[in-house]
Amino acid sequence: MLMRKVPGFVPASPWGLRLPQKFLFLLFLSGLVTLCFGALFLLPNSSRLKRLFLAPRIQQPGLEAVAQVAGHPVTREQESPPNPAPAAPAPGEDDPRSQASPRRRKGWLRRTRPTGPREEATAARGSSATALRPQEGSISSSFDFNAFRSRLRHPVLGTTADKSKEPQSLVQSQREKIKEMMQFAWQSYKRYAMGKNELRPLTRDGYEGNMFGGLSGATVIDSLDTLYLMELKEEFQEAKAWVEESFHLNVSGEASLFEVNIRYIGGLLSAFYLTGEEVFRIKAIKLGEKLLPAFDTPTGIPKGVVNFKSGSNRSWGWAVAGGSSILAEFGSLHLEFLHLTQLSGNQVFAEKVRNIRKVLRDIDKPFGLYPNFLSPVSGNWMQHHVSVGGLGDSFYEYLIKSWLMSAKTDMEAKDMYYEALEAIETHLLNVSPGGLTYIAEWRGGILDHKMGHLACFSGGMIALGAEDAQEEKRARYRELAAQITKTCHESYARSDTKLGPEAFWFNSGREAVATQTSESYYILRPEVVESYMYLWRQTHDPIYREWGWEVVMALEKYCRTEAGFSGIQDVYSKVPDHDNKQQTFFLAETLKYLYLLFSEDDMLSLEDWVFNTEAHPLPVSHPDSSGRGGA
Repeated sequence: MLMRKVPGFVPASPWGLRLPQKFLFLLFLSGLVTLCFGALFLLPNSSRLKRLFLAPRIQQPGLEAVAQVAGHPVTREQESPPNPAPAAPAPGEDDPRSQASPRRRKGWLRRTRPTGPREEATAARGSSATALRPQEGSISSSFDFNAFRSRLRHPVLGTTADKSKEPQSLVQSQREKIKEMMQFAWQSYKRYAMGKNELRPLTRDGYEGNMFGGLSGATVIDSLDTLYLMELKEEFQEAKAWVEESFHLNVSGEASLFEVNIRYIGGLLSAFYLTGEEVFRIKAIKLGEKLLPAFDTPTGIPKGVVNFKSGSNRSWGWAVAGGSSILAEFGSLHLEFLHLTQLSGNQVFAEKVRNIRKVLRDIDKPFGLYPNFLSPVSGNWMQHHVSVGGLGDSFYEYLIKSWLMSAKTDMEAKDMYYEALEAIETHLLNVSPGGLTYIAEWRGGILDHKMGHLACFSGGMIALGAEDAQEEKRARYRELAAQITKTCHESYARSDTKLGPEAFWFNSGREAVATQTSESYYILRPEVVESYMYLWRQTHDPIYREWGWEVVMALEKYCRTEAGFSGIQDVYSKVPDHDNKQQTFFLAETLKYLYLLFSEDDMLSLEDWVFNTEAHPLPVSHPDSSGRGGA
């Protein structure tokens, strides 16, 4: 200790080095170590070595199941700013190079430039995935888009003649008018409400609402396939770019299981099947995962509302004291969820809807009818109210369409549909004193002699299923479909605006008219023109195009404003007040069905496609060359 205090004395280290020499040695050693580790991380192909030193990334919940079932690892990265919009080819253009590799699922699409670094890396690996924002990650799938397209029996957009070499026919000009209406509706939305859920044309702003749990752009997603179908190429690219850049799924609100499924998931699925663009497939699957907590009930019957943040679920407060699930809601998941399984490899989606089918198949049904309210806890009916309109409608639609989508192999769906239709015909079908055929509502054995506008889809549904009915009933069902569609047309023809009310009655000497102001509104609904389209394709009776054109003219006269289309408060007033809302289903359904009504039958042929209840086309599972179905 004494020696340490002597000035100028520096003791030697244990290695025989004095302190300055030791410091120089340590400095050299630390530099060498830094150089080695830097080289380790900078050298190419060092990912294996990095994994020895870096902690593995933590996967977010909800992806593991997809990875395990599909047999592929799934990773997500931290959120970063979205990539710029890609310049993708226009709808309707086929790429002859698309057959070059079975791994390429973009099929007919050609890119003029990459979207960014992620796409460049993907292209280098030979993958077909469209560039996504990094936080979206990717979901592997063995789905072969080129093989799927080869199984279609008709071109997606039909075989149209060269328009430049033939004079413009009346039907072509009518179709072009409907296309112009769609273009106007989209441009108005884009100008005043882009990214919002709906346009308010009178106030020229956007509306979000609380139905979608914080998801935005409902009009964008709902419009994708209509824009594609009408070959509005620039508008389609605008919509696609918004989905890639701005459609975020990290939301935390309460959402309607039904509405998110039919509008968002249905819209994304159809956009993928029409284009092969991976961005639509991946976002549809990830959104489907966010809906799965709705099924966490004792019976597996989902509740109507799911919380995207907490994963909790609940029933609608108005649904029989807040304890019921709605038949039309949990019964209208089957088409989309089977396709989610098809595109992800995750069987959980198909299992959820097959369980719903099992519950409904096994439960006792009063007189063969399906009431609208079911307890997701006990599995019992909560109220004997039966309707083919609101609360029940699309359940029946999805039965016959499940049969058709399966390439007519889903015998359970077929049997359930025709049994239900027979019960409806026996207990709900009526003919008014004036000779109008209608489907009444049933409340514990007592009939309400009315039809809702929503029930007017049933004419098209019955026509769609007539071909596969028992032979002795086919003609009867075709006639029934025509009669119901005529009744719904009368609800339009008997109004001052030639647009139909929300509900119409058959009593007190008044038929096919609303009896109170609260039922006299029209919110751009599609169900009547939907039936016109199906009846036209089945019969080619020109009356359906005449009726459809009457609707086009009425929409132009009473619903078109300077900044979009709006519903009206009273169809019996020739100077109606507008409700200031351009509904998403106006672009998804009403204009699409009108356009198809004035198109050739092979445009979105019913041999190849079924439409979900939001009019989004989903492909029929045609067998491949080996006889195996495609879904």
